[in-house]
Amino acid sequence: MNSLQFTAESPSNGVIERDFTVGEVPDVLLSPASGADRAPLVPMGHGGGAHKKHRAMAGRARLLVTGCGFHVAVIDAPGHGDRPRTARDEQEIAELRKAQAAGEPEGPIVVRYNARLAELAVPEYQATLDALQELPEIGADGPVGYVGIVMGTAIGVPLVAVEPRITAAVFGMMWPDARIEKAKQITIPIEFDMQWDNERIPREAGLALFDSFASKEKTLHANAGKHSVFPRFESDSSVRFLARHLGQAVTSPA
Repeated sequence: MNSLQFTAESPSNGVIERDFTVGEVPDVLLSPASGADRAPLVPMGHGGGAHKKHRAMAGRARLLVTGCGFHVAVIDAPGHGDRPRTARDEQEIAELRKAQAAGEPEGPIVVRYNARLAELAVPEYQATLDALQELPEIGADGPVGYVGIVMGTAIGVPLVAVEPRITAAVFGMMWPDARIEKAKQITIPIEFDMQWDNERIPREAGLALFDSFASKEKTLHANAGKHSVFPRFESDSSVRFLARHLGQAVTSPA
């Protein structure tokens, strides 16, 4: 079993940020500075080309910590953040950049590459869950949610499909393709975000993935705008969604 090792700690505005590793995988855990009791855990998946401490991840994580008292863990995906890229990573990224520069569809490349990353990342997330649930402030029987948009959805859908500890999830903005069969296995409550005018992921693709989830409770949030103008208030909505389903009161406006 891979053990958890804390490597750094930094308190800031009511949040304690702790860098840690599980095996050789680098992670960060954000927790309430004043919370002594057990609280739900929310692992998060970052977007492609980002990392565990990207400003978008930090913002979402802090909302969940300060708004609900959750513990939030973000894991560097393979080939991202503090993890080295393999030759395959470099090849896939080069092909993606070439397609983007030529104005060609990037979906087939992203879908293929993200499917490979998910194969590697899902067991890493499960090992991290195992390790974090040994901490007294989290515990093995506490509620677990998940948040992951774009590549975080590519990893999150197959993770949630096989991980019974996760009981509510926020997904969004991803092609269906390799994920439809996994989505059909998911029955937990889902909140799904998409940009209606997304120039990278056609709305039909997002709708197809949303439609595939077998959840009795699933909510679609579609906002006007391009891929990169994902509105901040959807992060606030995810706080309320997870607070509702993980049994935690929202303690600050969100």
